[in-house]
Amino acid sequence: MLPVHKLLPQGQGLAAVLVQRAATVALDWDVRQKSRFDATDSLGRPLGVFLPRGTVVRGGDVLVAEDGSLIRVQAAPQPVLRVSICPDDGSPLDLLRAAYHLGNRHVPLEVRPDHLQLEPDHVLAEMLRQMHLVVTEVQAPFEPEGGAYAAGGHGHAAHGHGHAPHTHGHAHGCGGGPHAR
Repeated sequence: MLPVHKLLPQGQGLAAVLVQRAATVALDWDVRQKSRFDATDSLGRPLGVFLPRGTVVRGGDVLVAEDGSLIRVQAAPQPVLRVSICPDDGSPLDLLRAAYHLGNRHVPLEVRPDHLQLEPDHVLAEMLRQMHLVVTEVQAPFEPEGGAYAAGGHGHAAHGHGHAPHTHGHAHGCGGGPHAR
């Protein structure tokens, strides 16, 4: 097992060509929020990652193994709920309200200009639908905000997802309940 004790956030200080040539490891959010874990990189090498407690690994970060080799971290697609504005008559304020309510519940949340993403939760999905939002189950990388006091603010690099949603949404009528228009 190849020991890893160092992380370079977003490959800071490395030439882009070195980062692009590095082996990769795809990790979901559950693993990336741990400071100690085992994984296997794209070269088939077993890794033992031992980072300082509290370290959060983000997609685009680079791990440095004991032998000096580099391993670029990719945020692996995983099941998430994508929350978006009702195309019929929603407004950006609807998404802002949803972020507020989810934040009050301390839900790990990825905030994007046109949608929110959170880990699957049927109770929260129903609450969001009642708020007149479209909730769709998708497979996508998940990079939740790091919180106001996390190093670097939101703590993730901008990246596109390009994943087509699966067919579990409620676009017709966009929810209901007391907040429906």
